[in-house]
Amino acid sequence: MPALSKVTTATIDEQPEVYEAKYVHEIYDQIASHFSSTRYMPWPVVAKFISDLPTGWVGLDSGTGNGKYLPLPIDRPGSVWTIGLDRSRNLLGEARKAGDAGILREVVWGDALGRGWRKGAFDYAISIATIHHLATPERRRLAVKRLIESVSPAHGRVLIYVWAIEQDDLSKRTIPVAEGANLTNNSPSTGYDVFVPWVLADEKSAKKPRKRAKKRRGPNEPSQSEEVVTEPETQPVEPKIFNRYYHMFAEGELRGLVCDAAMEMNLKIGQRPEQMGRDVCGQGRGIEIVQDGWERSNYYVEFRRWQTCNDSEH
Repeated sequence: MPALSKVTTATIDEQPEVYEAKYVHEIYDQIASHFSSTRYMPWPVVAKFISDLPTGWVGLDSGTGNGKYLPLPIDRPGSVWTIGLDRSRNLLGEARKAGDAGILREVVWGDALGRGWRKGAFDYAISIATIHHLATPERRRLAVKRLIESVSPAHGRVLIYVWAIEQDDLSKRTIPVAEGANLTNNSPSTGYDVFVPWVLADEKSAKKPRKRAKKRRGPNEPSQSEEVVTEPETQPVEPKIFNRYYHMFAEGELRGLVCDAAMEMNLKIGQRPEQMGRDVCGQGRGIEIVQDGWERSNYYVEFRRWQTCNDSEH
């Protein structure tokens, strides 16, 4: 791997909000246009999740980036309405124009940890490659809580994607083993904090005029010398390197994060129980893990909310 694109171990030595501002938010505002040009193919699991949603549902894309999921589903355009949320104003500018239909998408400037809407406002929510930018377990867990809160307690569906320690053969990233990690454990329970560089080449390379040799003149030509300047010669420019913070997740870590967040909200984990008689309203709310797995260097978890009584709490 070239030195410029080497993944290195990160140490969080500041307040997490300050750290994320420096190594996530400020960087994405600077690389937004270039980043957007490289992110246009939806992950198959995400595309299928959106394609399977009932017509008329309204959802949230928390950390929408360039908004590549806002136009989906391709096979039923306009059948659902996804609203994009992001901290980067420049990426939201790209997301606003997502897709080829010339439609302006609905986007909101905000934080994945914020409460920008009432609880249960959405039918579904996705968070794709966002939570891994949060610098502490507590903040990552809070982001999951916000997703759970945002969807209907009766039928809301959520899909979360994060980068994995386990990278596939097509990945250009090699994840360094954290200092003090148990090298005999092939499946660590906690992921690694790393810097993943973004190499941004200057589109406008510096140009330096190149001089040609003096012209020789005949006996009848003026004797003064003359320099002829040719077309500018392009000079190489050092690319800018932006080190972005990531928490690379271990196997099972994302599922555990979802379950911990749900239990802190007093939600049960498991399938919706069959209604037999009258349910006790504080015992009748939960989430069901629909699927969790690994796809192309990412871990994902899909779950749905359920309740067995008309409880006003979400």
